[in-house]
Amino acid sequence: MDINLETVVLFITIILTGLTAGLCFTWTNAVTPGIGQLEDLNFLQSFQQMNRVILNTTFMIVFFGPFFCNTVLIYLKFQNPDKTFWIFVTAALLFILGVAFVTVFKNVPLNEMLDKTDLSVTSAEELKALRQKFEQPWKQWHMVRTISSIASFVLLLIGLLLTNQSS
Repeated sequence: MDINLETVVLFITIILTGLTAGLCFTWTNAVTPGIGQLEDLNFLQSFQQMNRVILNTTFMIVFFGPFFCNTVLIYLKFQNPDKTFWIFVTAALLFILGVAFVTVFKNVPLNEMLDKTDLSVTSAEELKALRQKFEQPWKQWHMVRTISSIASFVLLLIGLLLTNQSS
């Protein structure tokens, strides 16, 4: 395998997509089920705090980096398309639509709705209603992100293997 710009971008895309897939998988299989056992106030407080803390530079690079890297990778592949081109396009679409867009247009609005709520002055009935409005939609959209990120990661690995075979 030749080490060139395309190869470097591919490796960075695989690493960042794998980290994102791992993050999504962990949230799906441990974080949300774990805090899901908490009563309404503690659940909502926990989610508020995690949503606030996760917004940091490292997270932004890992979570949204594949959006940009996939775009660059597709551009580079388009310049000299081979048998892996459509695999990488599919991986990019899965990530861009199933992870980045779902995050921005589905999960983030739910996070913002929760963040705007002052839980310290919210009644038990309001807490229950807020949790019902937040928890299931958030988990459903997060599952889309989890499946999409894992599928994108697998396709990138397949593309790498096929690229390696043709070299």
